[in-house]
Amino acid sequence: MPTFSSNPISSNPIHRTLRKHPSLFGLPFLLIMIGASYGLQTFTQTRYELADQKVKQINKEEELGMKKARRKFDIREEYFRLSSAQDEDWDNKRIPRPAGLPEWGVPPTEPQIPPRSSSSNSKA
Repeated sequence: MPTFSSNPISSNPIHRTLRKHPSLFGLPFLLIMIGASYGLQTFTQTRYELADQKVKQINKEEELGMKKARRKFDIREEYFRLSSAQDEDWDNKRIPRPAGLPEWGVPPTEPQIPPRSSSSNSKA
C-alpha cells in the first residue's frame, strides 16, 4: 500500500465537479463578460446622448440667430446675382499668335498609314 493516497479524504465538491467537467470553469467568466457588456451599455449610451444634446443645442441657437435677420430665398434672384457677378470680372483678351502662324492656324495634316508588309499578303 502506498504511503500517500492519490485521493484525498475530504474532497471539495467544486473541485470534483471541475475535474469531471472542465468547461464549467469558463462559464462564469463568459457570464461576467456578457453581464459587464450590458452593464456598460448604459454608460456608453449616456455618453452619446450627451454629445447629441450638445449638437442639438448649437443647432437651436443658430436657428434662433437666423430667424432674426431672415430674408426670403428666391432661386431666380440668386441666379441673376451670380451671373452678373461673373460678367463684371470677366474680360475678353486675345492671345498673341506665335510668329509665322497664319490668322486661323494651320490645318491638320493627314495621318500617315504605315505600308503593309508583303509577307502577310503572300501567306493569305
